[in-house]
Amino acid sequence: MVSDILVMAYGVAQPLKALASITVPDSRTITVEPWDKSIVADIERGIREANLGVNPVNDGRVIRIPMPQMTEEARRDMAKLLGQKLEQARISIRQLRDEAREKIQAAEKNKELNEDERYRLQDQLDEMVKDYNERIKTMGDEKEKEIMTI
Repeated sequence: MVSDILVMAYGVAQPLKALASITVPDSRTITVEPWDKSIVADIERGIREANLGVNPVNDGRVIRIPMPQMTEEARRDMAKLLGQKLEQARISIRQLRDEAREKIQAAEKNKELNEDERYRLQDQLDEMVKDYNERIKTMGDEKEKEIMTI
């Protein structure tokens, strides 16, 4: 939920996971402990600006993010966010598939592969993409069910 939040630290936007240790000590709290204590305020600002609907508490060295009890609306919003993350994953897989296809075609053009090998590799690639898309769908369905369960 918070690991990919961009934080302006040292003059550069960086993901939170590159700046701090993120733990979940209990089911309703996320703890963020920066490796460099001088950027605690920057991390707090980044979390607030991410508009997650949470209010981080900064004690000077650790940031605690208490998670509010989820309402039906918050559950729907979280499921919507899950859908966006799943779509990003599918897009990434398609981009990787396209890059691999281009490399296979370039190898055939450079006479490193024959036509049969190209078709075999493309079939393997399509099968892998199908498997990963099914995994993403399964994980997404399980997580959505978990989110919507009271």
